[in-house]
Amino acid sequence: MTVLKGRRFGFVWRKAMCLGFLLLLLAGCDSGQQEKPGQERLVRLDNLQQLPTGPAAPDAQSLRIGVGAILSPQGTARSYQPLIDYLGRKMGKPAILVQRKTYQELNDLLARNVVDLGFICTGAYVEGARNGAISLLVVPRINGKTTYRAFVIVPAASPAREFTDLRGKVFAFTDPLSNTGYLYPLSLLQGMRQQPETFFGRTIFTYSHDRSMAAVMEGVADGASVDSLVYEFAVKRNTEIARKTRVIWESRDFGIPPVVVPRTISPEKKALLKELLLGLHQDAEGEKALAVLGVERFVEPEPKLYGF
Repeated sequence: MTVLKGRRFGFVWRKAMCLGFLLLLLAGCDSGQQEKPGQERLVRLDNLQQLPTGPAAPDAQSLRIGVGAILSPQGTARSYQPLIDYLGRKMGKPAILVQRKTYQELNDLLARNVVDLGFICTGAYVEGARNGAISLLVVPRINGKTTYRAFVIVPAASPAREFTDLRGKVFAFTDPLSNTGYLYPLSLLQGMRQQPETFFGRTIFTYSHDRSMAAVMEGVADGASVDSLVYEFAVKRNTEIARKTRVIWESRDFGIPPVVVPRTISPEKKALLKELLLGLHQDAEGEKALAVLGVERFVEPEPKLYGF
């Protein structure tokens, strides 16, 4: 498998952004800029050296919130910044958005207590919970549901009508721990006694669902499996996406991507974060933050939806 990169994908992504696929620019500061007192920061961890072994010492002076790469960094910063700002104000601490390229990297940060709160993919949660590293806190409710699906999409002009029609084609995966973007299509192949290397002509990893959609829209990939919530949210805001792509396959319902905390977090901090998130819809500022995310409210989780 190869990672989607180079001039072609750079052009594809810039064009998708211009279409209004995702909203706004990455909220951050150049490395040479001085940070103002009390200013919330966007911390990019892409270039950090490997973390030392052992658990990280908690930083009581800041609230560190990790967001999985379900969306690109630009889309993540736009969508989550109002919520991050809100939580920071409520807790009286600088709120720091922490991002990593892959789901596994964020799971590692949670396991090491480098971040206090994580918005992660379903597949990443299941993996982290099995390893005893993270705990379920709350889940979002969207359109009255706490479940979602995988959508297999193709270009609108594609002759493909079902998943098997993608044999020999270029297929875009999201992330190795993505439930809808990798694990589900992998299960379809296993049911057919096939492997990605032998069934598809070529596979790529895009590391976000919006990039997978952009790859399909521009013909870089013949198909992709994406998060139904991300796809539906994008289609409502840009008819170009609906015009250029088509859903040919839907999975069963899965537990929605959850909000988690490190298993080693203090009970007091865990209780406070849970209280703030569950009451978000009852506050005017909180409602605005939820609206940007496309979330109705956060609710108590149902572990059985994740196999626990």
